[in-house]
Amino acid sequence: MAEKILTGPYVQLRDLLALRYRPLAEPLSTPSVVSARGGTRLSKQRGRGIDFSEVRAYQPGDDIRTIDWRVTARKNKPHTKVFREERERLTLVVVDQSQSMFFGSRLRLKSVAAAEFAGLAAWRAIQHNDRVGGLVIGNQEVAIHKPYRNLKHLARFLGDLVRFNNALERGAELPDREHLREALLRVRRLARSNHRIYVISDFYPLGDHWRDTFRALSRHNEVVAVRIYDPLERQLPRADRHTVADGHSRWQFDAGNQRLRAKYEQRFNRHQADFETLCRDCAVQSGLLATDKNVHQAVGWL
Repeated sequence: MAEKILTGPYVQLRDLLALRYRPLAEPLSTPSVVSARGGTRLSKQRGRGIDFSEVRAYQPGDDIRTIDWRVTARKNKPHTKVFREERERLTLVVVDQSQSMFFGSRLRLKSVAAAEFAGLAAWRAIQHNDRVGGLVIGNQEVAIHKPYRNLKHLARFLGDLVRFNNALERGAELPDREHLREALLRVRRLARSNHRIYVISDFYPLGDHWRDTFRALSRHNEVVAVRIYDPLERQLPRADRHTVADGHSRWQFDAGNQRLRAKYEQRFNRHQADFETLCRDCAVQSGLLATDKNVHQAVGWL
């Protein structure tokens, strides 16, 4: 049975809270690890951590403080406790809820798809006992939430995500590039090191502000960039005359014009190629999610 996805023009807080109970699919693929830093998952390295692993015979060089005296007395040979080292990971979810995301032709808008991905990423991190924070970028505001291992703080982040999502409306002006640049600078200040960072956006426009941010973040963090797009951005509808509007003006075009169709598709493919090149050059893992696809089908490693 197909997995249910969030649909419609807006998202509600109850929808994002309910994502907590959506079962996680088995990973279809694993993103390349850019950083050597991990999270609160069991490490292959063994050391004096907080998670007990096993008792084994004492070996020269073992810390005498870890000797298990009960097993030693019972077997009349020294035995030591072995622990798995725990490494803390901080997860930061950066989600774009600016005007370019307020677009969609099937099932939902890009802003709703981005909100669903952000909610799933945050809940998955919490279920792995990571500290989770986030940053929501709106048309005029930026909401910042430092990482905590706390459901109350996660609910506040999701609440701001819903607030920014519901503030989007037809006809609003696109934020200027300086607003986006300042928001990305805040991400860099918040994520110094040892973070897994999800960046969820349509990446319009794709400029130096993204390159500078990805290069700075990927030096000491693991970064995953997920581009949200609508199928109508990739390919024009069937051959016919169509009308489009932005809340102020209306335009008509003939979708049967083969030259127009080819040019339109090339524009999307060029932007996608530039996005992938940027991520590859900056050692950032990339993903692509269409508004009419579910997260696990499009990005299997979430």
